[in-house]
Order: sequence, then C-alpha cells, then structure tokens
Amino acid sequence: MSVTVVFPEALLVASREDRATFARRAMIATLGQLYQEGKISSGIGAGILGCDRWEFYRLLTDHGFAVIDYAADEEELEAATSRTLAENLPRR
Repeated sequence: MSVTVVFPEALLVASREDRATFARRAMIATLGQLYQEGKISSGIGAGILGCDRWEFYRLLTDHGFAVIDYAADEEELEAATSRTLAENLPRR
C-alpha cells in the first residue's frame, strides 16, 4: 500500500527544485514531523528513506528537526554528567 500526495506544479517552480528533489524534501519533512510526534521510530524513518539511523538523524537535523527530546530533569542530568566528565579529562 502507498499514499500519493499531489502538489501543484507552482510549488516546483517556486522552490526551483526538480520533482525528485522536491519529493525527497517533502518525504523528509513528513517523516521528521512524524518522528518528532513519536508516531514513528528512527528505524522506520531510516527504512523508508533507505539509509541507516545515523543518516536519518543527520537528515532530520539538517531540515530543522530535533532528534533528541529530553524532559527537563533528564536534560539537567545529561548536562551535569557532561560537565563532570569534562572536568575529569586529562589536562594537556
């Protein structure tokens, strides 16, 4: 099963992109939104795009999507852990 979305030709003209480039960008935008909403996993997104998860994360980041979404308490714990690790690095 597949879903077809039709965009007006004017979008291709306005974006100055060929069909393939526009279609890929639209797919990344759709997958990025679904990923951010927690509706798909990175594995599903990567599989649809035919890449690995790291490439999927890179593509999402390049297109303005957040790939890591920490809760406030997790974000502070992560920051504190990073500071502690940095303080314990050998000095040159």
